Amino acid sequence: MKNIALIFAGGTGSRMGNTEKPKQFLNIDDKPIIVHTLEKFNNCSAIDGIVVTILAEYISYMKELITEYSLNKVEWVVEGGETGQLSIFNGLNAVYNDDRTSEDTVVLIHDGVRPIISENLILENIVTTRTHGAAVTVAPATETVFKSEDKTKILEVLKREDLFYARAPQTFFVRDIYNAHLKEMDQGIVTNIDSCSLMYKYNHSMSFVLGNSSNIKITNYEDYFIFEALYNLNKKREEGQILS
Repeated sequence: MKNIALIFAGGTGSRMGNTEKPKQFLNIDDKPIIVHTLEKFNNCSAIDGIVVTILAEYISYMKELITEYSLNKVEWVVEGGETGQLSIFNGLNAVYNDDRTSEDTVVLIHDGVRPIISENLILENIVTTRTHGAAVTVAPATETVFKSEDKTKILEVLKREDLFYARAPQTFFVRDIYNAHLKEMDQGIVTNIDSCSLMYKYNHSMSFVLGNSSNIKITNYEDYFIFEALYNLNKKREEGQILS
């Protein structure tokens, strides 16, 4: 298989407060957030397979959702780790050790709770990785950012036009990101959740793909309601109720 989406959804959603289930299983339009995310990759013609990392106690439920929503490209459902880094590694390990994986297999690493993603963004990540070796989705900084060493005084105001926010997917050849994870774990580090930071640490060159500000990660209730509003807006556009 050539292009694999790795969707990590092993979090408990503690920052959402008192919910009955993790945030990835909360519904928008009667459909769990994780399903909204998975459908974007499942419906992309360039994606050959999907691996999902999930909390152990929700693996059975995840498999039920995969069947219910005909997510036929999901090849693996694996247990998440104690940290985001370990959850990603568990997914990478499943792909890397599959007999169908080859030297040119590309993996797109994406948050299960980042459901606003276009097919074009997925395709651009794949093309950029195959052309330049790695791709990171970014959004331009839209507010002034400054640096402080003591957390009380401004040391330096950074040039906004040179700054970008790292988003997802973050895309690599599976052999490269897998080996970077092994190096990190050899040092006893298991808390690095950001794949591009990990690859930068080990001197891997990366190019970026320009995303947009709506590519949000649902971390708290504010994000949840922002996604709900954006989802309903896009739905009305698709139905022709409002102009784009």
